[in-house]
Amino acid sequence: MRGPTKKQLSLVELVDQGLSVEEIAMRTGKLVASVHKQLNRVRRKVREGHFAPAPLPIELAAATPRIYLAGFDVFRSDAMSHGETLKAMCQSRGTIGLYPLDGQVPGELDHLGKAQWICRANMEAIRSADIVMANLNDFRGAGEPDSGTAFEAGFAAALGKPIWAYTGDNRTLIERVSVKKDGGASYCANGFVVEDFGLKFNLMLACSARIVVGGPEDCLDAMAAEGLI
Repeated sequence: MRGPTKKQLSLVELVDQGLSVEEIAMRTGKLVASVHKQLNRVRRKVREGHFAPAPLPIELAAATPRIYLAGFDVFRSDAMSHGETLKAMCQSRGTIGLYPLDGQVPGELDHLGKAQWICRANMEAIRSADIVMANLNDFRGAGEPDSGTAFEAGFAAALGKPIWAYTGDNRTLIERVSVKKDGGASYCANGFVVEDFGLKFNLMLACSARIVVGGPEDCLDAMAAEGLI
């Protein structure tokens, strides 16, 4: 059996646009029964493997990898524009970037209510993502990433999501934060022992995420090289 004719393909396009059979009949000047007949022929050709319709926009969106963009970027003075830049990086690589500031916090909530709303929205976004990409550069202190980002990476790990992270510093944790040695131990400026496993971050992050030295584009390119996106 041959594939669909041009007229049948035109009908399929109208169906994809959300038009009912009656609306298609009115637009094309055909009888409703004739439109039904043509569409039934297309359906038969699909069932018999002679025709594979193009996916609907919603099907394309569902098949597109979604990347949650974790990081302290939301605290930048240009947080919104930077988020758009990150999402554009994702889009150029055939993925959808989910930025924590994408949602609109209800204005009627008090401070605690807004905080809880943001927390729930971010966790739902992580649940809906296929991959989490985290900015683990230093934040508000040497050697440690943003605590909220660390939480989100841990939450993603608990959900079994792949976690990728990037940092601009190639040194190990002990090289970055150790200020004093006493015997065989190294200590940070606050007097706490700095663990030495040769890792760039605390072992819970370093052993759960794929760490890329560079920026977000380098991290996305590394994902692409692994065939994840």
